[in-house]
Amino acid sequence: MTNVKLAVIYYSSGGTNYQLARWADEGAKEVGAEVKVLKVPETAPLAAIESTPAWKAHYEATKDVPEVTLADLEWADAIIFSAPTRFGSKPSQLQAFLDTTGGLWFHGKLTNKVVSAMSSAQNPNGGQEATILSLYTSMFHWGAIIAAPGFTDQSAYAAGGNPYGTSVTVNQEGKIVEDVEAAVKHQAKRTVTVAEWVKKGNQ
Repeated sequence: MTNVKLAVIYYSSGGTNYQLARWADEGAKEVGAEVKVLKVPETAPLAAIESTPAWKAHYEATKDVPEVTLADLEWADAIIFSAPTRFGSKPSQLQAFLDTTGGLWFHGKLTNKVVSAMSSAQNPNGGQEATILSLYTSMFHWGAIIAAPGFTDQSAYAAGGNPYGTSVTVNQEGKIVEDVEAAVKHQAKRTVTVAEWVKKGNQ
């Protein structure tokens, strides 16, 4: 068992990335990690949310999920991000949160955090890989250690074969097309394992 503390930080308007976050939570707990599932603060106006039934339903259903804070980043040994693509990059809500991390970065509080990422889009080539890589670019500035899943488990192939991080396609009914639960759990376990190695190396 491990003593790694993992923050699973997600943004979701329809529930897909919340589901990915929940699977990551389950996978990390299977190897003994202490996990917090945290949502990125919503910055869209309420009128926009209420104009889309699925968005409104998910917003209401997840009101009790705590919002991520800078203190959570300090607390965590490892972080998994999960977010949909927006024109091949991060959603503005997630970027707005990352933009508040300058103080932690300046004081070296984000150095050697072990990070990994997941993403979603409405078609197979909708920018999922670019979104994950854009997140990793921010993490390079933190001095974080990227724990990409690569092809370290057979579940990656069933999930669509994205070595950068689990990514999914969402159909018109809002359902995930690929079989990714096992891949997400493996990615979470791998992230926790790498974080455990880093912690032991720093002792």
